[in-house]
Formats: sequence, C-alpha cells, structure tokens
Amino acid sequence: MMKRTPRAHLNVEAQTHAGMTGKNNEDRYAVASFTLASSERTPVLFAVLADGIGGHRAGEVAAELAVNHIVDVVAKSDGHQIRRILEDAVADASNAIAAHSASNDNFKGMGSTCATAWIAGDRLHTASVGDSRIYLLRGGKIQQLSVDHTWIQEALEKNIITPEAAREHPNVHVIRRYLGSAVPPEPDFRLKLSKEDNDEQAEANQGTKLEPSDVVLMCSDGLTDLVWNDEILETVKSKPNLKEGAGALIALANSRGGHDNITVVLISIPADYTSKQVKKQDWLSWLMGE
Repeated sequence: MMKRTPRAHLNVEAQTHAGMTGKNNEDRYAVASFTLASSERTPVLFAVLADGIGGHRAGEVAAELAVNHIVDVVAKSDGHQIRRILEDAVADASNAIAAHSASNDNFKGMGSTCATAWIAGDRLHTASVGDSRIYLLRGGKIQQLSVDHTWIQEALEKNIITPEAAREHPNVHVIRRYLGSAVPPEPDFRLKLSKEDNDEQAEANQGTKLEPSDVVLMCSDGLTDLVWNDEILETVKSKPNLKEGAGALIALANSRGGHDNITVVLISIPADYTSKQVKKQDWLSWLMGE
C-alpha cells in the first residue's frame, strides 16, 4: 500500500464554484499525496475531478461517490500497474453509483464523469470518462490531453459539424460514456500530446515526462463551455500563481453567464524540481513532514 504524505511534491490549487444560475454544485474533486512503498519512496500526486449528472441532488451524490471510491481504490493500491489500478477504481465507482441509483427512485439514472491525473515523480498518467477535461500548458501552448466522450466529439471526428457550430449545437451535452451506466465504462487512457497523435500513440504517451514549469489543468465543462482554450492559456500565464489563475478562470466563466458548475484543478511542476531532487533525503523528509 502507498503511504499518505501531508504535503504534495508539486504545486497544486483547486477551486470550485456553483456558477451563476442558483443550481447546486454537482462537481466534486480530491487531491491526495503519497509515496510508493519501496526503497525509492517515489512521491505520487493523484487528482480526480467528477461532474455529476441527474436532478434532485442526484448529480452531487454521484460525483461524491465517484471521487470517494476512486480515491479509496488508489489509496489502498501499491502504486504499481497504474492502468490496472485506475480500471479497478473506475469500475468500483461506477458500480457504486449504479447500485445507489437502483436503490432510490430519487437517484434513478444518476451518473458522473471523471478525470484523473496520476503523477509519479514527474511522470504523468491520465484516465477519463465523460467530458471533464485534462490539459497540458507548456512553453506558451495548450494541448487537450483527454478526449471527450460526447456526441459532439464523434460528430467532429466524422466531419459532420464544424468546431464553430459545435458550441451552440443542441446535443452539446450528450455524453456517450459515464460512471453509473449499466455496464461499467472503460476509462480512456489516450493522452494526446499532439493533435496528430493517433489512438495507439496517445495511449503509448502514458507516463510522459513532465518538464519544470509545466502546468496540468483539469476542469469540468462549466469552464470549457464558456472559455476557449487559448483564453485558458493566457489567463493562467498572466497570473503570478496557481491560486490567482484558478480564480481568474472561474471568474471569466461566471462573467459570461456561469450557466453550470465550474471546477478547476491546477498542478504545476516547480521550476527547480530537478535541483530539489538532488537533495533526495531532505526532499523526502519534507514530504513526510519530518
């Protein structure tokens, strides 16, 4: 089993807002820090974001179940075979949501998206279900790492609609894959470092090495419905720290109507990450709060 640590080895900021329409906040997130139970004691940062689906407070129940079950499976694992662990975590969360939905008419049909980022040392692994997104901000560019599981994404891939038409399309929120379905969904392990990456290459990118000053951004669609990718990049770049960056993204979405819940998780690799690793014992003692 991995060991929990009181501090993260990376810079992290997470913020959520219900939006401007008065609806309940059905987004949930969690960030947890560990070290691998081995002689190397590699530091691990795990983040998960879930966007609930369903009325009568069912969405927030589904998202809460998703986050709790996924974090629980990850925390009880040995931290090796990351893909298998995340497959088990997604299946466990999906089954829990489905069971809860079947046991209570008020929660019938509820579900949740999920996006996860697992960073072991400086190696990034991702998995996602639904339309909550994961981005990489690097060197003045932004790249969407995850792939949406939506009607719109399928239509874009088949050239049925244009990106410009997609935003106003009535099917914009039709999700093809979600936690809580009758059969647990397969988590998507494509990690697209380039728009040209095919599916095989995108999966092979798992475990990609992050660079100093990289920022990994996770968000619910309450942000991406209203803020363009280049605006996300410029907003984060223009702020002196992750806290202000996350707050500015939420404020921008809210200024444009804030029609949905908005959650942002920002993770950055310290500029001096490599040099910190040189003093390994001091670094590990700091992580463990010793």
